[in-house]
Order: sequence, then C-alpha cells, then structure tokens
Amino acid sequence: MIVSPVHHAEIDDIEVFYERMELKALLEKYGKKKSFQLKEVQRRAEELYTLKFGVADAVHVAFAEKSSDYFITCDDKLLKKYRKMNFSLSVMDPVEFCVKEDLK
Repeated sequence: MIVSPVHHAEIDDIEVFYERMELKALLEKYGKKKSFQLKEVQRRAEELYTLKFGVADAVHVAFAEKSSDYFITCDDKLLKKYRKMNFSLSVMDPVEFCVKEDLK
C-alpha cells in the first residue's frame, strides 16, 4: 500500500485515540512511502476537483495515478464516479481486487 499525506491527515482527524493509533501502526507496518512530484499531484488533484471529486478523494486519486497500478477503495460513490470518467488507472473495491489477484 502506497501511503500519501492524505492518509495521515485523515487519520489525524479520527477522534478515538485507540483507533487513530491502531491505524497509524498499520500504516507504519504495511505502508510504503514513495517520493512524488508534488506539483504534478497538486495539478491533477485540482483537475479532479473541478470534475466534482471531493478534496480528499481528488488527492487520493491523484497520488494513486502517479504511483500505483490500482486504486482500491470501499467508497462506492468514488468508484462509480472514477469509472464513469474512463481514466486509465484500475479502480476496484477490496473484494474485486482479491478476486482479480486470486487471493483467498
């Protein structure tokens, strides 16, 4: 899992201390940091925002487009919207990803 600054910002907003710490530990253990051309990510996020993506969704997708083969989300509205735009990044929910990768 590629970790972007958006993950940290969203986790920092979680009110329940235990939940916040658990998620930070999971990111630390399983997350991979990549370097990004932040100006490119920002430009793409702004473009997605003009296409009616929410701020956080736009940034998540922009980072994913620059660093990943897949964007995996549980957000059905985001999946539908992104797929409708017919962009190049493969987007799917976790179950679809597990089926695609034949994970049991």
